[in-house]
Amino acid sequence: MKILIATGRLAEQTVRNAAKDLAEILVIDTEIAAFITPRKLLAAINEDISVFNYDLIFIPGLVSGNFEKAEKELGCQILLGPKHAYDLGFVLPFADCVEFSRDIPACELLADVRRSMALEKVQELEDAAISPLELRGMKIGGNSRMKVLAEVVDATGLDIDTLALRIRSFEIKGADMIDLGASLHATPADVKRAIGVARETTSLPVSIDTLDPVLIREALNCGIDMVLSIDSSNVEAIGPEIADSGIPAVVIPNQGEGFDSLENNVELARAAGVKKLIADPVLDPIGHGIAGSIVRYMEFHKKNPDMPVFFGIGNVTELIDVDSTGVNATLCGIGAELGASILFTPEYSNKTQGSIDELKRASQMMVLSHERKSSPKDLGIDLIEIKEKRRRTDSIFPDSFVRAEKNKMWTLDPRGSIRIGIIPDAHGKKEGCILAEHDSVSILGRTAQEVMDTILDMELVSRLEHAAYLGQELKKAELALKFGRSYAQDDEF
Repeated sequence: MKILIATGRLAEQTVRNAAKDLAEILVIDTEIAAFITPRKLLAAINEDISVFNYDLIFIPGLVSGNFEKAEKELGCQILLGPKHAYDLGFVLPFADCVEFSRDIPACELLADVRRSMALEKVQELEDAAISPLELRGMKIGGNSRMKVLAEVVDATGLDIDTLALRIRSFEIKGADMIDLGASLHATPADVKRAIGVARETTSLPVSIDTLDPVLIREALNCGIDMVLSIDSSNVEAIGPEIADSGIPAVVIPNQGEGFDSLENNVELARAAGVKKLIADPVLDPIGHGIAGSIVRYMEFHKKNPDMPVFFGIGNVTELIDVDSTGVNATLCGIGAELGASILFTPEYSNKTQGSIDELKRASQMMVLSHERKSSPKDLGIDLIEIKEKRRRTDSIFPDSFVRAEKNKMWTLDPRGSIRIGIIPDAHGKKEGCILAEHDSVSILGRTAQEVMDTILDMELVSRLEHAAYLGQELKKAELALKFGRSYAQDDEF
């Protein structure tokens, strides 16, 4: 396919550097590439129409306008390229296999296409995977994808509505399984109620998290899908009943003990008749032996390659003051090399909010990485939220400029004040909303732009500085929602 890229004078060199020999460049009579119009494009081409023989013209992704008449006159498609010139090197290799758009910039379209292709591949590999056990048709272990088990902390102590909302939220975030944490003061009635709520709320596999044989027995009676956990303190009392139920159980070492204790408890569970076993060598927090615990995982998996392994990532993320995204991805990669089958997170503290989604995406990345025998990069799925792989072109420091200064005067808008807040994870949905409250109306929206457009349409502001201030605050609120942060009007973000 022969491709022509239309650009402006300022971006010419950037375009040439990015496109290399994958396309030819046409410089239009305009400084800013985004200001290219059909008339300017045709004028530039008509200067040498005799040599025009292209299959596709890429115009910048930020260009607006209808190029249909130009397409008919030239006899070729005119489609949106990427928004930024530096992305051309990423987009052009796909020109022969992707149908680009007149409405969606190529970089956005291709990102969606690559992600869709990656997810399809993940599902294809999962369908072909062979695993030693299943939970409600979900494969656990073997070469199947690591599954995310999300714990509802103190599920037995939550009221029905709160528990249902928490479970629904975890499922929307991408949890593969739901774990119901039982408090120290839980009763069999509490366990029965929690399992009942879970069954009414989700079709995902559900586990009970307790060592108490009485509570485990009630969970078995209620048809629980998996038990967390058994060790030497309860295996004699409850092991045979778990065996009769035919469900999997997670085996842990005795408290304060290590590898030998885990192996001994695995043998005790087998002696009790439990056939479906998942081993938890226990991942210790940083500062409390994490390196030794990783070695313990490695040794156990080497000796028991066919037994699914439980990887308690929450032990680390909850006990380190670091953004969870990179920690979760790194631990997920380590877990993949240690034979982990289940990635466990309570997503409990504020700093670990988002861990379920992060671990789900990281587990998908590791599947693709293993399939391609490559590092987990350039897969179509990523966990880059703040930093960036490709930097946009920076501005050049001007020779002369006006030093910006904050206006110290503030005049109240006669139309009234507007209070801004956010409602995260509204009604159990993954995305929250921005709330803008005026004395006369409350406005809800997902983005700063749609809220601001509504404010302007309703003529709720009359001063430019008020509108500028609201735009600034609304964008901060939008970013707070995107990154799972709290928001307070006028605070630094």
